[in-house]
Amino acid sequence: MSIDPTAIPVAIDLAKVLDVDFWVSVGVIAGIYALVALGLQLNVGFTGIVNFGQAAFMAIGAYTMALLVLDAGLSFWLALPISMLVTMGFGVIIGLPSLRLRADYFAIVTLAMAEVVRLVAQNARGLTGGNQGLFCAEDDPSNCFPNAWNDTSDSIESFLGNFIADPPSLLPLLLVIWAVVGISIFLLSRITDSPWGRVLRAIREDEDAARALGKNTIVYKLQSLAIASLLGCLAGLFLALNLKTIHPLDFEPLVTFFAYAVLILGGLASYRGVALGAILFWFVLEGTRYIELPEDPFTETRIAALRLAITGALLIGLMAFRPQGIFGKKQEMVLGE
Repeated sequence: MSIDPTAIPVAIDLAKVLDVDFWVSVGVIAGIYALVALGLQLNVGFTGIVNFGQAAFMAIGAYTMALLVLDAGLSFWLALPISMLVTMGFGVIIGLPSLRLRADYFAIVTLAMAEVVRLVAQNARGLTGGNQGLFCAEDDPSNCFPNAWNDTSDSIESFLGNFIADPPSLLPLLLVIWAVVGISIFLLSRITDSPWGRVLRAIREDEDAARALGKNTIVYKLQSLAIASLLGCLAGLFLALNLKTIHPLDFEPLVTFFAYAVLILGGLASYRGVALGAILFWFVLEGTRYIELPEDPFTETRIAALRLAITGALLIGLMAFRPQGIFGKKQEMVLGE
């Protein structure tokens, strides 16, 4: 029996779609994924290494920060740089043996590494809380890892109150995240336009030729991976501040795949494209959240499938008419073997 699609009424709850608080929260998620994708842009777009492990770097950074605050008793602001250094060190340790592999094998290694990190976090209950995760205890402010950030957020919100009546609670986090994204784009653009960045492009195009010119390609690829892991760490820290909890399911491989979708939308070797791609991807995916279908036991499942179908159609259309992405260049699409 065939189903007539026109017989299925579709509506959108405009009141929820026009809610400012909702779009501020979407902007926060978009900024987090922009940071993840910036690391991928450096790896894939400029160095030619396919990294599927950004979710692991997010998890390492978030869990390290929380454990240093909750268990070691360090201040939040001291735990931040330590967690960044730990994550970069982890990235270097993973890269040392695996970056000598061919690109497709390296992708498999990083994907497996991300799953190992997530499964360890899920099963190390005494350390990470297991499936319950690490969370901010509302009834005990001292046992709250984003406590210092909450004080800063309140100060920013109070300042914004001079200009905006009743600013959204997530607006300070939104501003800080996108400020970090802007600074990251500026710094990454500068370093990839430097001689160091030109070596990365040479490695992407022909690693053997770069090696023949006396460049230690493994060191350069390690540096690229370390910077990507740092950006992944920042994304994980912001995700923890946003959710006020750290859970293994927040770091599934789907996180990295969504970041690749952002990368495809924005275009290879374009940092500003990553920012626009993150905004476009999440505003489409979340903007369709309030589609209304007839009441039945499978309504939520059908809406979720419809949202992904719409987002997938957007990606398919882009790949058909502009395969290099919004700001990408066709000459940047060919990666070195």
